[in-house]
Amino acid sequence: MNIETRRNLQALDAIAADDHITQRTLASKPDIALGLVNLYLKRLVRKGYIKCVNVHSNRVRYLLTAKGITQKTRLTYEFMEYSLRVFREGRNHLKLMLAPYVAREDSRMAIFGTGEAAELVYLCLRELGLEPVAVFDSGAAAAFFQVAVRPPAEIMSIDFDALILATFSDAAALAANLVQLGIPPEKIIMLREPLARPTRPATASTRRG
Repeated sequence: MNIETRRNLQALDAIAADDHITQRTLASKPDIALGLVNLYLKRLVRKGYIKCVNVHSNRVRYLLTAKGITQKTRLTYEFMEYSLRVFREGRNHLKLMLAPYVAREDSRMAIFGTGEAAELVYLCLRELGLEPVAVFDSGAAAAFFQVAVRPPAEIMSIDFDALILATFSDAAALAANLVQLGIPPEKIIMLREPLARPTRPATASTRRG
């Protein structure tokens, strides 16, 4: 599903949920900039998916038409199929990536993160027959799939064979910080490999070579 189709679905969903929605409110949705909202709404009106109703001289309501409801339903199913395909591909990729680390039944795996990526990692570990020994996160979550969430400050108190950074946002910077805390770089697994693995800062003796 391309980005334009996703934006159309977002706009149709938002209008279906609230027919008093404004262009500025629509612009607060992810991936829709304020400068693009007017363009998308005009395009949806032109295609017959929505219609504009003037309620005051300076107020406009957007209503879904019968054609728009049909299009919204079609795009929703299309998005569900796309999401399931992405999930399956991501799960297969993760299982292949984690396989070398979980070859032993007693492998001790930990997860850093509690978002959607962490949920996928957890499910993959369970499919591989493992339960994470710990889950770390700097947020406020108290539990993650019934596993207590620990603060990063406790990371050195847990014995694990590998720590999976279940995030795509600033993973390299997070890995570097964890190495600074004393986590061996070879124990850190990133979902998307960086150009270079994180390394410990050089000491005076290693610099002298």
